[in-house]
Amino acid sequence: MTKIAPVVLSGGMGTRLWPMSRIRQPKQFQSVDGNGGPSFLQSTVLRHRGDAFTDPVLVASAREEDLLEEQLSAVGVKGTFIGEPMGRNTGPAVLAAALRLAEVDPATLMLVLPSDHAITGDLNLTVGEMARGASEGRIVLFGIVPRHAETGFGYISAGAAIEGHDGLHHVESFIEKPSLELAESLIAEGRTFWASGISMMRADVLIDEFAVHQPETLEAVKTAIARATPSRTGIVLDGESFEHAENEPTERLIFERSDLVSVAPTDVDWNDVGAWTAVHSLGKKSAQGNVETGEVMCIETSNSLIRASDKLVTVIGLEDVIIVDTADALLVTNHKNAQKVKEAVSVLKADGRIEVISHVEKAIGGIARTLSPEPVETPEPVQPAQAPASSDTVCEHVLQNSEKVVVEATGPGATMLTVADGCGHFEGTTCDCEMLRESGAHMTIAAGERVSVSNSGPAPLRFVTVRLAPLGEAAGRGKRNNRDRAVA
Repeated sequence: MTKIAPVVLSGGMGTRLWPMSRIRQPKQFQSVDGNGGPSFLQSTVLRHRGDAFTDPVLVASAREEDLLEEQLSAVGVKGTFIGEPMGRNTGPAVLAAALRLAEVDPATLMLVLPSDHAITGDLNLTVGEMARGASEGRIVLFGIVPRHAETGFGYISAGAAIEGHDGLHHVESFIEKPSLELAESLIAEGRTFWASGISMMRADVLIDEFAVHQPETLEAVKTAIARATPSRTGIVLDGESFEHAENEPTERLIFERSDLVSVAPTDVDWNDVGAWTAVHSLGKKSAQGNVETGEVMCIETSNSLIRASDKLVTVIGLEDVIIVDTADALLVTNHKNAQKVKEAVSVLKADGRIEVISHVEKAIGGIARTLSPEPVETPEPVQPAQAPASSDTVCEHVLQNSEKVVVEATGPGATMLTVADGCGHFEGTTCDCEMLRESGAHMTIAAGERVSVSNSGPAPLRFVTVRLAPLGEAAGRGKRNNRDRAVA
């Protein structure tokens, strides 16, 4: 039997799971149990190991290669990396994997997997049963037998059975996030399933379907691969070509149009873990229905999710609350309003808050150090990431080839910018002209001024910004910091 190639899609931030999930450390890289266990991505990869599978192909943001390699290495897995210079949704990502796999064997069976779902049960049993149908040219979608009426999921309605393939059905219709009344009626009919985002097909079949339904996207992704830059564990797609691919999911680009699509009912416990309410539903609960992580004390509190980080969290007399504490941000909401976390993140992005970009990594001399505070990849103008106003801040930035960020001296004092590695293009009112600066070069950005920074070389551009306090204020704070260090 031909081995199946797992294709793991590591995209998106997991906005509704802020403050655990950040742009630089998204949901899929976080522990499923919140207590140091395997991450969502590690769990996904480990689920599809063994004689039936090849090493995985991972499609992710170009800047995530190091993090992916680190997480795979921790569980003893090697994978092939395809780096996206910008997010274009799942359609172009899956196509890029198909084209790469087809270079070795056009008939390769690819199992497409979201990296951030929670699954309990033998998914591979159904995968194995459906392999022949996929090998013979069907596009197999795995529809989860629904446990309840859910308005936040998409649904797939099954039609007639496909002759000669037990358990495989034609697709009658796709339903996107129905009303509760419609969801209940669909489940009562017994032939409609949750759309899991998991699919299986031959690489050449998917490529041929793109040629029929999305030829422009096919050409864009082909060119992005032909012009790709080699990386340590794979390739990084060419950004100028890849941006011309349709920014749409595979479902919309291909599955909803193809005559080859089919659905396989799959009886496993599945959750896309799209919000904190889902995390609560999956967690081990106390007698009062609370899911507690870290040092937590609850008194007369029920049906709540409480995650502590480095301090005791005490909750008294509350019901249905969600409390998530991290080193630099605290979320307090309830189950009813958990979906609105996405709205809060939108405001934080608009305000340039660094807490939505990256977790605090470690303390350096009492100064919080954060990872690359660059904005989410988007065609809109880049907004500068602003540091907290209460202290000097040291930030390390990493830009891949052609990436760009705006650095603004937001405080009352200037900001010092120093290049650590690579070559960058700097332009702004602080500069006399556009200029290239190499490793070791530095510049001062006056208070209130902006500098546009882009990576002009093939290697990652790493630079550090230090926000400086006005001279008088810095002197006073320096005395206090010395005193604090002496006490410590």
